[in-house]
Amino acid sequence: MAGTEFFTALPVSEALAGFQPRRRVGTEAVHRHEALGRVPASAVLSGSALPGFARSTVDGYAVRAADTYGASDGLPAYLDLLGAVRMGVAPEFDVRPGGCVQIPTGAAIPEHADAVVMVEHTQATMPDVIEVTRPVAVGEGIVRADEDVAAGGELAPVGRPLRAQDLGLLAAAGIEEVEVRRRPRVAIISTGDEVVPASSRALGHGQVRDATASALAALVTEAGGEPSLRGIVPDELGLLTKTLESAVHDCDVVVVSAGSSVGARDETAAAVESLGESGVFCHGLAIKPGKPTLLAECGEVPVIGLPGNPLSALVVFRTVGLPVLRLVGGITAAPAEPSTIATLARAVSSAAGRLDVVQVQVRDGAAVPLFGFSALLSLLTSADGYIVIPEAATGLDAGTPVTVTLYR
Repeated sequence: MAGTEFFTALPVSEALAGFQPRRRVGTEAVHRHEALGRVPASAVLSGSALPGFARSTVDGYAVRAADTYGASDGLPAYLDLLGAVRMGVAPEFDVRPGGCVQIPTGAAIPEHADAVVMVEHTQATMPDVIEVTRPVAVGEGIVRADEDVAAGGELAPVGRPLRAQDLGLLAAAGIEEVEVRRRPRVAIISTGDEVVPASSRALGHGQVRDATASALAALVTEAGGEPSLRGIVPDELGLLTKTLESAVHDCDVVVVSAGSSVGARDETAAAVESLGESGVFCHGLAIKPGKPTLLAECGEVPVIGLPGNPLSALVVFRTVGLPVLRLVGGITAAPAEPSTIATLARAVSSAAGRLDVVQVQVRDGAAVPLFGFSALLSLLTSADGYIVIPEAATGLDAGTPVTVTLYR
């Protein structure tokens, strides 16, 4: 990757395929209660079969299936009631031919029973005798001892963030601790002489508050990382190089906003190159908004230089930055983004070879494009989501079905 720099805009698909930083975070053990959203470092395996015993899935009677064959409303099968199974204990009865045992949902199946007939298909017509009015097949109404998970089976795969249902399965298997990837630490550096802290009460002429850093930090947190805000650096190469060197030293990913515009004041690429090993992968992406984007490595640490305009910066970080963050964090199976299918309300033009990300509102099944300058952050706050026009397309006609990726 070292020494490979593109002075023309690189297609996003090529950038995502080619920019593969070597950095990977280490691992740590966390308690199951703290594991939501964490990424298993290896597949989590079960030490025993689950549920561990054959159990009933219905309220009814444990039977030998053969004793019910041919049973109907007009010609029921008559079975001797041998007793009842209690929850949470081993059955005290086995099922001999011609007999049955009353059983609640979730209770253990008695010895020699191979099916459970639902209580709705039975009647108690005489003391200790049950009428069965419907036949059952072998295995009906029963969960096998290893049907949920076999002994040694996979409870959670490597590389996929743990979900609520995963934690429930771990609890069922008695897993208390999980070895997970450490949360990637992401340095967020803002640059520009005109940028002032968001806490500034009054703005001087030409000054803007740092809106991008807060939004980037939220995206990093949402993606499972830990943001590390490094403040605002003036447009001065020495200061940026020093800040970048410090961030690379103790973070896993570095994001620089407002320092990658193609022009005389762009210092990010020079600062990256001055740090030595690896260097710039590309400077310019074929994406709208967000063309002046820089991708680089300092040693093994990826550096992402974002455009100065907040909308462009956030679009690019979602498109390119989050995949890099997930890669570094060991996520190999990213959770699917929420989406919906809608009909495009009006035509949208594009340029072949460029990926266009268009903000939209969804109204009554229609995707209404939102247009405006990339400096307008309100465009994002007004949007319900976005559509992507592929690099090969020259636009989309009104009425085209589109997939809208929804903001959470």
